[in-house]
Amino acid sequence: MAIALVGADIFDGEARRAGRALLIEGARVEAVLPEDQVPPGIETRRLAGGLLAPGFVDIQVNGGGGVLFNEAPSVEGIRAICAAHARFGSTALLPTVITDRPEVTFAAIAAAQAAMEQGVPGCAGIHVEGPFLSLARKGAHDPALIRRMEPDDLAALCATTVRPLLLTVAPESVSNEQIAALAAAGIRVSLGHTDTSYDTATAAFAAGASCVTHLFNAMSQLGNREPGLVGAALDSLDVWCGFIPDGQHVHPAALGTALRAKRDPCKLVAITDAMPTVGSNEDVFQLNGRTARRENGRLTLADDTLAGSDLSMIGALRYLVGPLGMPLDDALRMCALHAAEFLGLFQTHGRLAAGTRADMVWIDESLDLKGVWIGGEPVALS
Repeated sequence: MAIALVGADIFDGEARRAGRALLIEGARVEAVLPEDQVPPGIETRRLAGGLLAPGFVDIQVNGGGGVLFNEAPSVEGIRAICAAHARFGSTALLPTVITDRPEVTFAAIAAAQAAMEQGVPGCAGIHVEGPFLSLARKGAHDPALIRRMEPDDLAALCATTVRPLLLTVAPESVSNEQIAALAAAGIRVSLGHTDTSYDTATAAFAAGASCVTHLFNAMSQLGNREPGLVGAALDSLDVWCGFIPDGQHVHPAALGTALRAKRDPCKLVAITDAMPTVGSNEDVFQLNGRTARRENGRLTLADDTLAGSDLSMIGALRYLVGPLGMPLDDALRMCALHAAEFLGLFQTHGRLAAGTRADMVWIDESLDLKGVWIGGEPVALS
């Protein structure tokens, strides 16, 4: 049954439009058209102002609703994580499994494949972050599990069928030949948790790496004689950069520098790097057998190492518009359209146009969520 949503402005991913109706047929957008051109007989639902925009797309979600994906690498775990983040506007996400034993990693990949086949709302693929990282920039990853990529690892990853599959690696543990093979298999390779040099990072990009994982965090920094991975990422026009806009991980001045450096073309993607605390009242969780705690919105291990974030995508949007002073339209693109473009989901996600999925958020002038839909179905916000 077709319905028409009217009464709110519509941001279609490119521009804001007033006086328009969003026509939905099942799980898809049928059209965005002038309100007075809604065909007769279509059920019309009037919204009380605000803005309809594409649902948020998050490429790095470790957990939510009290569930850590590493601890629940199953369809049920993915379903719980997606449901928790849907209440905050994330209508598509990549459940993220961090450094762990091979059996956990591949159980998570199999779970993502099954979740997508079963149509679990919100599951758009998987992000595998590690274990092929650098000990020097391990962050909250368990150093005992970090290792080099072996031929069997490469073969097993290339044999997977779930796509998009995003894989975070460090050049210290993965060769350019392996990066090229992964990219040729359709895997999106991102550099992260690495102390690599500018030249080595640039060579990895040339081999097929196309992204940087949580820019500025857990990587070699921009120096005057050695620009590091930060410098390589900002200097490479074709490289996408995920970043965590929570006020904890990166100073706003650093983010401002990245925004200016990557302005044209803008290939910045807002991510949450969320942990189980999002959508949960629990302040303590286990990460590879170590205790992590939430205090004042900050998640840390016992040694004060940051352990992911307590950020939701609506929180990311508010930070971009508030402390960073970004225009709302630009912030919305960084929370949806850019991730969809990076993942190759541009035809279905990140936009509101004929043929795209009916994944939407409805926000008011205070950037509070008034409604969320996944595939045309409303999400309960409480």
